[in-house]
Amino acid sequence: MTQSNAVPKTLFDKIWDFHRVGERADGRELLYIDRHVLHELHAHHGFSHLEKRRRPVHRPDLTFAVQDHTVATKPGRDDDSNPSGAAFLKAMRDGTRRNGIRLFDLGDPEQGISHVVAPELGIVLPGATHAVPDSHASTVGGLGALAFGCGTSEMTHILATQVMALKRPKRLRARLDGRLGPHVGAKDVALRLIAKLGVAGARGHAVEYAGSAIAAMPIEQRMTLCNLNIEMGGRSGFVAPDDATFGWLAGRPYVPQGVLWDRALAHWRTLESDDDAEFDREVALDCSALEPQISWGTDPSQVVGISGRVPDAADVAPSRRAAAESAYAYMGLAPGTPLAGLPIDRVFIGSCTNSRLPDLQVAAAIVRGRRVAPGVTAMVVPGSSSVKREAEAAGLDRVFRDAGFFWGESGCSMCAGGNGDRGAPGERCVSTTNRNFENRQGPKVRTHLASPATAAASAIAGRIADVRQVLAGAA
Repeated sequence: MTQSNAVPKTLFDKIWDFHRVGERADGRELLYIDRHVLHELHAHHGFSHLEKRRRPVHRPDLTFAVQDHTVATKPGRDDDSNPSGAAFLKAMRDGTRRNGIRLFDLGDPEQGISHVVAPELGIVLPGATHAVPDSHASTVGGLGALAFGCGTSEMTHILATQVMALKRPKRLRARLDGRLGPHVGAKDVALRLIAKLGVAGARGHAVEYAGSAIAAMPIEQRMTLCNLNIEMGGRSGFVAPDDATFGWLAGRPYVPQGVLWDRALAHWRTLESDDDAEFDREVALDCSALEPQISWGTDPSQVVGISGRVPDAADVAPSRRAAAESAYAYMGLAPGTPLAGLPIDRVFIGSCTNSRLPDLQVAAAIVRGRRVAPGVTAMVVPGSSSVKREAEAAGLDRVFRDAGFFWGESGCSMCAGGNGDRGAPGERCVSTTNRNFENRQGPKVRTHLASPATAAASAIAGRIADVRQVLAGAA
């Protein structure tokens, strides 16, 4: 609520202003970063730059590191399971040891994707600032944190100073209201919003997701929504924390305990936009009639409902027509083609978008007692070793294996194929990842973005499928 005699503020402004420590001559502001998480693809560059300049890591106690992008997912993996990644793993190991940084390495019980590990361990907290040298850093905004992806030079600057130089984003509120229907989740909401706004629709903005649909979402789904914020150009994205957030965080290893928890909780309860706070833009989406969504093209805005057809270029906004024409050719699809029923070769369930325990539970409930269609390769890769353990304790691994899925060790896997998990040229893949760019999941692989429910149903059907029809048919 707005306090008397105070200028109304958005939640973004509250967090930003609290962490602002100065301004550069070029107009960028210096923002203190509470937690910094590194991954092996870029960390060695930062360590090397600092060592050449004889500068230490300023706050190793606030810096964490993971091995996630290049790690193999096959059982019994080691450094040599993916030879192209071995040098990255070793460099990360050496750099974190020299600098006193906590590394979640291969074999560590908490190893996994940075955007999965940080929230589940309580490394990132409501109202905190967070940075990762990865574009999907804002995933953790689902907890009410303000998170930013950073480039290699920005990562090095944070390592040296614990601050990040940023142009202050504008403020956008996305109001998502309505009750989601059965088998429709945050991934479907995010894809529909990106389709509405376009891949640059939120460029230059920090996005606050609000509304009744958000309030009803479990924390893991809020993280899925914030994960896809970058796919519409957003600089950061977050959901105001609430009682669901606080309950989800309670007792996690890096979360304050005892009296410190009480103090933290009292502060976290103030983290909301004031009633009269002004946003630079507002957008709205009624989620009540939303059906499962599926991408048809080569960017995350080229999306239709599962009952829809590939659009004609004439029906696409003029600014998007050239992209549509290019997508037709790459995806091997003609305007008017129905998406449901399109034969597929591969299904991937995983990535920082959809690899948490509830994602796997949704998929397992659909495949339980069924078999992957002949000719389809299906993979499930948990987002962290903790998720994998919890899933195995619940018997989900057996459900997937019995159905004919590969059950992998945690890591980024097929999201960008940096660990060797890729499709074959020409394959059509239904994927729970966040990007469907040309060649993203392998040379000439045709990727259709979808939710875990749609991916699981499609694996069983052997074609892009409406999960509601698959389950109705079984009933």
